[in-house]
Amino acid sequence: QVQLVESGGGLVQPGGSLRLSCAASGRMFILMGWYRQAPGKERQLVATISRPGITNYADSVKGRFTISRDNAKNTVDLQMNNLKPEDTAVYYCNVKSVLGEDWGQGTQVTVSS
Repeated sequence: QVQLVESGGGLVQPGGSLRLSCAASGRMFILMGWYRQAPGKERQLVATISRPGITNYADSVKGRFTISRDNAKNTVDLQMNNLKPEDTAVYYCNVKSVLGEDWGQGTQVTVSS
């Protein structure tokens, strides 16, 4: 059974930084990533990273966010810099294995002055 533990959300001023972390257990994951959902909007991809380290970013976060993973520890982090009010959302960790995908419980990120 897959368990995901997220941490690192919070309130930050525009231009500030936050780092989200997700610790996964249960199996080996082909793809790990982060999605977000703002109020009244659909959940959207933020960034993903494959086991060899190939990354994919939403256009809206390119150059500001960096995703990384530690395969030995089964963790995936999202470093978010130069945060904007439009980054405000619940951020969800997502992992995919050959058996399917799983979601974290979500962590709130609020960017406001």
